Amino acid sequence: MNRNILDEAQIHPAIRAAIANANADIVNEVKAAIESNAVVVVGMAQNPHPLRAKAALNAANIPYKYLEYGSYLSGWRRRNALKMWTGWPTFPMIFVKGTLVGGASDLKKLIASGELIQMLKA
Repeated sequence: MNRNILDEAQIHPAIRAAIANANADIVNEVKAAIESNAVVVVGMAQNPHPLRAKAALNAANIPYKYLEYGSYLSGWRRRNALKMWTGWPTFPMIFVKGTLVGGASDLKKLIASGELIQMLKA
C-alpha cells in the first residue's frame, strides 16, 4: 500500500529534524505498548468510540492496554502525530499483535467473525 507522504527531498534540510521529532514521544509510547501487549486501544476522552471498543473487548473477555491522549478540547496537536504515523484519521486506533485493525466498528466486525481470536492465536 502506498500512502501519499511528502518526499524528504522536498523538505528543506533545516526543518527535517523538527518534523522527525515532532511529538515523537507519543508515537514511541504507542509503539512500546504495541510491542508489549497483544491488543492496544488508543483513544481520547469524551469520544464514545473508544468506550465502545473497550466494551466490546470486555464482553469478549479479551485483555487490552488502553492509552488515552487528550480530549476534544485538548491534545489534538499531539494526537496528530499518531494520525500521521498510522494514516488512520480517527480514534480509537486499535492494534492487534502490532497490526492496525481500524476503529471500534472494525473491531466489532473482527470479534463477530471470529477473526480477532484467530489473530490472537497466531
